[in-house]
Amino acid sequence: MSTKESHTFAIKSEAKRLGFMSCGISRAQFLEQEAPRLEKWLNSNMHGEMSYMENHFDKRLDPTKLVPDSKSVISLLLNYFPSESQNEDSYKISKYAYGTDYHFVIKDKLKALLHFIQTEIGDVHGRAFVDSAPVLDKAWAAKSGLGWMGKHSNLLTKQVGSFYFIAELIVDLDLEYDTPVTDHCGSCTACIDACPTQAIVEPYVVDGSKCISYLTIELKNEMPSHFSGKMDDWMFGCDVCQDVCPWNRFSKAHREPLFQPKQELLSYSKEEWEEITEEVFQEIFRKSPVKRTKFSGLARNIKFLKK
Repeated sequence: MSTKESHTFAIKSEAKRLGFMSCGISRAQFLEQEAPRLEKWLNSNMHGEMSYMENHFDKRLDPTKLVPDSKSVISLLLNYFPSESQNEDSYKISKYAYGTDYHFVIKDKLKALLHFIQTEIGDVHGRAFVDSAPVLDKAWAAKSGLGWMGKHSNLLTKQVGSFYFIAELIVDLDLEYDTPVTDHCGSCTACIDACPTQAIVEPYVVDGSKCISYLTIELKNEMPSHFSGKMDDWMFGCDVCQDVCPWNRFSKAHREPLFQPKQELLSYSKEEWEEITEEVFQEIFRKSPVKRTKFSGLARNIKFLKK
């Protein structure tokens, strides 16, 4: 086994030990295919109020601008599919937000993996990324053979589905590189047909400004009235396009204790959510991704759903 092969094997084994679902590696280089797609998407204003998407265009496409002399992008998947669901008579929260904020959980695992690499392999420099820097994580995961981009623009993996987080380590270490897998969406249009706001404007293109996740989390202004009655009771995020995807029949419950939800989150009825106070919000959603929308944002969303 060559040095590159042994390093790659060691990293993937440690990633598995740390609880990651899978690990794929690709060469750190400019994302040529993604550049025109991203430019077209931004020029079409499909990012809505997410003006930060316009920043660092070059860095989004070239990892060597984020980590000088980087050689490899190590992509990792972490399962978040829950074993229990919310009460059916309830306003809905996206499954990824049931437990502790994934940024904390994954960042700790990434730091542990980077520490392992530096201890076992030597003088390796790198940075960890969890949805918090200009990195096109789905594109890198697809390039690393961890899945293909579905028509809903989420990464899909055979035998697994799509209910997982994606994170990266970008390092200045040469490794063995994986190859992309083929697209297995075929003629299926389940996600396109099911989207309550018709945000998937064509296969593989999502108009972010129409997406329920964007409307309930990223949008800071009032909810546009033309979405009234189309929100499908989602008060934070939305899982519709993933829930209807045939590949998610294979989803298995995660084993991460920190992703376990508080019982109130599962059991509350619509009436209880409508009466939620800021104090209760802070208690139920302590260290939760739902904090991103703040109490005022969640209250706005619930009020809009009540109309």
